[in-house]
Amino acid sequence: MNDRRDDERKGFTPHDERSPLPALADREGVLDDLSRVISGAWSSFDAPRPAEPTLEDDRRRRLEGDLPEDAGDAEEALSDAARILDASVSPSRPLYLGYIGSTGLEIGVLASALLSTYDVNLAVTAGGADLVEDQALRWLADFVGFPLAEGAFTSGGMTSNLTALLAARERAIPEARTEGVGARRVAIYTSEESHHSIVRAVEVCGVGSRSVRMIPTDERHRMRPDALREDISEDISEGIIPVAVVATGGTTLTGAVDPLSPIADVCGDFGVWLHVDGAYGLPAAATESASSLFEGLGRADSATLDAHKWLGVQKSCSAVLMREPGRLRAAFGHEERYMLHEGDVANPVDLTLEYSRPLRSLKLWLAFRVHGAAKYREWIEKTLGNARKLAEEIRRSPDFELLHDPMLSTVCFRHTPSDTSGLDDHNLRLANLMQRDGRVFLAPASVDGKACLRVCFVNFRTTPEEVSLVLDVAREIGEGMADGETKPEEK
Repeated sequence: MNDRRDDERKGFTPHDERSPLPALADREGVLDDLSRVISGAWSSFDAPRPAEPTLEDDRRRRLEGDLPEDAGDAEEALSDAARILDASVSPSRPLYLGYIGSTGLEIGVLASALLSTYDVNLAVTAGGADLVEDQALRWLADFVGFPLAEGAFTSGGMTSNLTALLAARERAIPEARTEGVGARRVAIYTSEESHHSIVRAVEVCGVGSRSVRMIPTDERHRMRPDALREDISEDISEGIIPVAVVATGGTTLTGAVDPLSPIADVCGDFGVWLHVDGAYGLPAAATESASSLFEGLGRADSATLDAHKWLGVQKSCSAVLMREPGRLRAAFGHEERYMLHEGDVANPVDLTLEYSRPLRSLKLWLAFRVHGAAKYREWIEKTLGNARKLAEEIRRSPDFELLHDPMLSTVCFRHTPSDTSGLDDHNLRLANLMQRDGRVFLAPASVDGKACLRVCFVNFRTTPEEVSLVLDVAREIGEGMADGETKPEEK
């Protein structure tokens, strides 16, 4: 009671007298329950599931209910949330290989809880949080070998790529922010294997998707520098302004890394901005076995990397890195009466497209602090090894076909049983049934016109022993399809 009177004398109001929305009745009890749920989830991520679970009927009915008018029980609501999430597809599981997702580092969960608790906003100067953001950017750039001058954390690879292209547009057409592109004809160059976020970013930039030049690729699915040079030269001769070249540091489909150094030569000859979309693959630049693929990265004007992919932290935690200072402020800087500058010092919002922006970098900052760069390199090397192991097993298996030699950790292949005609339809159906089965989650894809199965190893939990389960499960379900056995969704 004395503490309460002291608080009141100092001007503090007890929580239950502040607001009609009270604190949780049993904070400690709810936190204990949540701790047990999280611990159980972490344990479940240690080994592959025997099957994908389904949601109970009573919970499904509750998800169809109307807006609650009255207060409910927090423990029951959290229990429902935990069960719903447990019955959802999670990229944290060792044999989630279908798409390139975060892999649930435990320290990232704790970081997420802290940043949600304090809810720091990086639109304006936020004190110590600004220092965390700056240090995390420096550490990330050092890790992959990029000569950082400035950068920012964003909501994802789409936003990071857009940020870089807006900076490139401002350099190519300095008045574009105020006057627009107008009648000028512009071009952005990227590989025909690049992620669609590039086209979407170009559309948002206001220059139109027709300005995108899809550069053909070589036999390893990499951008051809000779074709790039030819396209830029032709565009310049026709009065078209080259805004940027977007090389890919690890394509989503096959993991191909474009030849950055020859592409940088082309960009240097024409004075064109070079951006590297390394959302998935750029962390491999830190490894001994794959670093040579990224030769020339230091010559890029900008690069993006999603830490919520191969670096394992939870979504969303993407970064855009710039080689020259001032490029972000040129693209986004402004001053409003509600957000004044102190002298010539920029607000954090002057460096990004976003206003209200959480301290996403805390997840990566804590991960580097707790695990260290050496452990990260070990994890990434391990996933590269898993891809090579699977590729070798496919080569030795007469009932599977490898569609490309993996450059990074993505492998595309297909099941080729001798008694099955229509391999495209067979493999598309096989991918669907494997997702429903739940033991191995992979994705359908198409490589060189062939429908196939695609896996991507980014999870540090996946062991070399578990890699063999990919072909074992694919073979079991694929042969069952040929024999007319019960489909997994009908079991």
